[in-house]
Order: sequence, then C-alpha cells, then structure tokens
Amino acid sequence: MTPAEALDRRSLLATVSGRVLEIGPGRGVNLPHYRPDVEWTGLEPAARKHRSIRVTARRLGREITLHRDPAEAIPLPDASVDAVVATFVLCSVTDAARCLQEIRRVLRPGSPFVFLEHVGAPKGTFSRRLQDGWARLQLGHCRPNRETASVIEAAGFAHVAYTTAVMRPLGLQVPVIRGTATSAS
Repeated sequence: MTPAEALDRRSLLATVSGRVLEIGPGRGVNLPHYRPDVEWTGLEPAARKHRSIRVTARRLGREITLHRDPAEAIPLPDASVDAVVATFVLCSVTDAARCLQEIRRVLRPGSPFVFLEHVGAPKGTFSRRLQDGWARLQLGHCRPNRETASVIEAAGFAHVAYTTAVMRPLGLQVPVIRGTATSAS
C-alpha cells in the first residue's frame, strides 16, 4: 500500500455504517468522509476542539453527539456501537491497552474497530531515535514510538488485519498502520 492510499480517509471509512463511535476526532477531519446514514458519536476530551467539530457537522448537515470523556472510560453501554474509529489517536491516550479494552466492550459482536495510526519506526534507526526523543518531551501528548500494532494484536480482538506504509517526510521513516480489528462474535 502506498502512503497516499494508507492516508485516504474516504476509503478507510467507506464501509463504516450504523452507530459509530470515533475516538479522538480532533477538530472533526473525518466527518466529511462518513456515509450520510452514519449515527456519529465523538469522544474528544479536549473541549477546545468541540466548537470546530460542531461547525463541521453543521456545515455537513449532520447531527452528532459529543462526549468529553477519556478513551479509557467510554461513557457508552456494552455492545452499543456498530463500529469504532480511531485515526492518529492511540499514540496520545494515557493507557492504550485500557482504551482498546473499552473499544472491545462497546462494540457489538462481530463489529469492526477501524484504525489508521502512526507507529514506532524500526529500533536503531535515526527516525526511531527522534521518535524516542519526542516521546520523552511529551509534546502534544504524542508518543510516536509506541508499538501500537503489537498493542492492538494483544488486545483480544477476534481478528486483526492491517497493512503498513512508510511515510518519508524530510527523509525520515514514519510507519503508519491501517486496518481493522473485529470484536468477538
């Protein structure tokens, strides 16, 4: 998969339907890429971003629900959503394993967790040393060196499938993973 294909949000979200929970939607960049019939709920702990999300939703004529809770404590009932989406957010949650437990809890049986995440570059590379330094500085709560693929694989989903692409900004290696993890039926 090319980097451009990996980053294509429209194709990432094309099959998502029903009641969808998006973890960390930021300012709502994914909203234009959901099908019109999606019932969208966002979980964005940064209240300063809520206004931008609401403006985007209004422009799209979309009704939304927003929560300010952290991803480690999703305020929804068990098995209450048809899909969960996370794009470039698992690097910033406090406890990725706990977040994924919560995602599994709220997913209906057989439903997908759809993700697009940057992950740690190979150990020993210049890119990884930069990621490790960034993580130590804790800039923007982002830990770009997180081994997110391994954390997702260990989270207890029934099936995990993803592809990896490597972005090369300024000659650095920035791996991203794109895929789905399916809840147990």
